[in-house]
Formats: sequence, C-alpha cells, structure tokens
Amino acid sequence: MTPLDSPTAWPAEAIWEQVFPLLPNFTVEILPEIDSTNSELMRRARAGQHEPTLLVAERQSAGRGRMGRVWQSQAGDSLTFSLSLPMSPKDWSGLSLAVGLSLAESLHAEVGLKWPNDLWFKARKLGGILVEAASMGGRSQVVIGVGLNIRPRPAEGLSTAPAALTELLPQLTAPACLAQVVPPLIRAMLDFERTGFAPLQSRFEARDVLKGQRVHTSDGLQGLCLGLTPGGALRLQTDLGVQEIHSAEVSVRPLPKDTSS
Repeated sequence: MTPLDSPTAWPAEAIWEQVFPLLPNFTVEILPEIDSTNSELMRRARAGQHEPTLLVAERQSAGRGRMGRVWQSQAGDSLTFSLSLPMSPKDWSGLSLAVGLSLAESLHAEVGLKWPNDLWFKARKLGGILVEAASMGGRSQVVIGVGLNIRPRPAEGLSTAPAALTELLPQLTAPACLAQVVPPLIRAMLDFERTGFAPLQSRFEARDVLKGQRVHTSDGLQGLCLGLTPGGALRLQTDLGVQEIHSAEVSVRPLPKDTSS
C-alpha cells in the first residue's frame, strides 16, 4: 500500500520507504487540519481499522494532552502527529517512557525526560506524549500522539513556560523533525513489544530531569525522586518509605526551592 498524497514539503514517501519493510501495510497521511490526530485514529481503531498509520496534522483544532489537557497546534510552530500500531506486548508498563526516550535520543543530547510523558529542555516543556489503546475483537491497537514545539510560542495559560526545538536546532522545521523521529520511533515500538521497558531503564535515567529532586504528586505525596523501577514506575522516597508511583495515577512537578533560610 502506498502513502496517500500529501504536500511535497512533507517527507511522507521517504518515511514510508523506511518503514514499509517493517510494517508492510503502513500508510502515511498528512492533513492541513483536524480536530485531533489521536481522536481520529482512535475512531478508526474502534471501527475495526487496524492498519499501522502515521497521521500528521499541520493544525489541530482540538488537540489533546494527558489528563484532558489541551494541546494547541499551529502550522509550522509545532509538530503534531499520531501513530496507530497493532501491538500485543506482554507488559504495557513503561510504553510512554519508551516513546519519550526514542524521541529524545532522535532529537538532541540535551533533551531531557520528565516522567511520565514530557520532553524538557532547561526546565521547560519541549513536547508531550499521549498514549491510548483500543481493543476490538481480541486485537489491541495503540495510538501514540506526539506534540513537539518547533518554534517559540506564547506562555499564556501554561503552568510551565514552553521550550522550542529551534533553541537547540535553529534550522529545524516540522517536516524535517518528522523524518528524524518517526522511523526510529517505530523501530523502538517494535522492540518494546518484544522486550518491554526494562532494557531501556538506564538510558531513560540518563535523561531523567526529576531524579535526585524533591517532587510532589497530584495526589499529595511529597519526597525525593529516586529514579524508576524496571517496569517504569517512579520511585519516591517519602516520610512513609519508598513509594512506587504509576503513570496512570499522578503527575509530578519539582517542588519550589525553600527560600526561608
């Protein structure tokens, strides 16, 4: 199956040629606008469409982040895409961490990872990941949504000022970024299906921006971040001992430094 027609500025055919040997039914679609690439691929999965698909939108009118957050996307300022893949790993734990690690390693040595779903640069958010799954008729389909800031954008309404990839890679464009990150990401997902997160633990922790910091979670825990378990849970040293925090339960942010002394 060949990729759908798309604007020549986007490297749809080049990506398809790299991925086709791994996923023979793979398709690439580039759209000028859609409500949400994740929502569209989830709709397709629930309708029984299981072909591996890369869906890119130049603009999203209703982009979604984790925990219901809105992801605003404008043409050229950001890269937003979703991957729909049939997957049946033995253990799904740490999938979003594997996604983030692949993206960070494809982008730049200075891109950090903030557990569980964010890419960071200099204490600012560079991108986010939203992973959803649909099961129909005994088949599992995972939809991986990615939003990356290409150029600087306003900070209004955001709890953390955004970073932009052009701070690290001044000539980078959204199409070039897509070509840079998608083929390695698909290979990483195929590896994850076979081996899970454990082999990636040390590489993730090398970019972990929370390890060694005091943090708090959205359900009220506070403590020192110790790193991750082999399954990708966050290890937090609290007053009650070491707690394991799972991505579906909490979000984490560094505690403000104590300025009283």
